[in-house]
Amino acid sequence: MKAVLYHAYGPPEVLVPQEIAKPIPQDHELLIKIHATTVSAGDCRMRKADPFAARFFNGLMRPARIRTLGFELAGEVEAVGRKVTRYKAGDQVFASCGIKFGAYAEYRCLPEDGVIAVKPSNLDYSQAAAVPIGGGTALRFLRAGKIRAGQKVLIYGASGSVGTYAVQLAAIFGAEVTAVCSTDNVELMKSLGASRVIDYTSTDFTQLEEQYDLIFDTVGKTNPARCINRLRPRGCYLNAFSPGSLRMLNRQWMKWSSGRTFITGAGPEKAEHLLFLKELLESGELRPVIDKAYPLEQIVEAHRYVDTGRKKGNVVIHVQQP
Repeated sequence: MKAVLYHAYGPPEVLVPQEIAKPIPQDHELLIKIHATTVSAGDCRMRKADPFAARFFNGLMRPARIRTLGFELAGEVEAVGRKVTRYKAGDQVFASCGIKFGAYAEYRCLPEDGVIAVKPSNLDYSQAAAVPIGGGTALRFLRAGKIRAGQKVLIYGASGSVGTYAVQLAAIFGAEVTAVCSTDNVELMKSLGASRVIDYTSTDFTQLEEQYDLIFDTVGKTNPARCINRLRPRGCYLNAFSPGSLRMLNRQWMKWSSGRTFITGAGPEKAEHLLFLKELLESGELRPVIDKAYPLEQIVEAHRYVDTGRKKGNVVIHVQQP
C-alpha cells in the first residue's frame, strides 16, 4: 500500500512516499481503508521533534517507534478481526490513532475499543477526518475546566483546529465566549458563536480589565503569569500545549499564589467523546472548519502550509481521491 514515512527529524521534506506492506487485522482490530486524514499540530511537532522531549518517545537521533504520521482519520472498514463484535465491513468510521499515529497511509488497523465511532451521517470523509483531534481536545479541556452556562470564557488561538471547536463548544455549553485571533479571522469567530472577538495583532487581552472564569490557550503561546489577573477568583487557566518542564511549577505557583487553577492535561481520549461530538455534528450545532485540502502526494506542501501558522481550522489530506 501507499504510505508516507519519515526517517529523520526536520522540515516537511523529510516526508517520503513509500510502498509498505498492507496491515492485517488482529482478533480485536478493524482494517480501515483510509479516505482522509489531516495535518495536525501533533503531526508537525513529531516531524520536527519539537519539543526535544519528543525524541525520548520516538528515537533520540531519528524516528524509530513511529515513522508514519497522521493523528486522525475517516474511512471505511474493509475487514474485521475474528473477535470483533461492534463493527462490520462496510461501516463508515472516524477515529483518532492516538500516539501511535499511522494515518498517512491507505490502510490502518485500529482496535475496536479504541477512539473510533461511526461517521456522522451528514459529513463526508474529509469533514469527519477533521473532528477527532481538534474536537476531542477542545471537549476534554473544557470539561476538565468544569465549563458551565453563564461563565465568561476566553479562547486564545481561536482560529486553529482546537480553537474553532472550543469556541463552538463553549457557546453550546452556554458560556459567553471571547475569541482571540488575527484580523483575518474575526468574522469566522462570530459565525462560530463568539460574542466578542479580540484581534491579538492590535490588542493584548492581558492588558484589558475584563476577567474570565476560563482562559483556554489552545496553542500554548500565552504566559500564565500574565493571565492570572484576567481570571476571576477561583478561575481556571487551560493550556493545551504548555512546555512540560513548566507544567508542575506553573500549576503549583498559581494555586499557592492566587487560588486559581492551572490545567495542562485533560485526561485520555475516549470513544464517548466522539459519540458526543457526533450528536452535535448531526444536529448541526457543531461544524468542522476546513481551510485547505491536499492529495496524499502533496503531503510536503500541506506540512509547509501548516508550518506557516496561518491555517484556519483544519488542513485535510485526501488519501483516496474524493
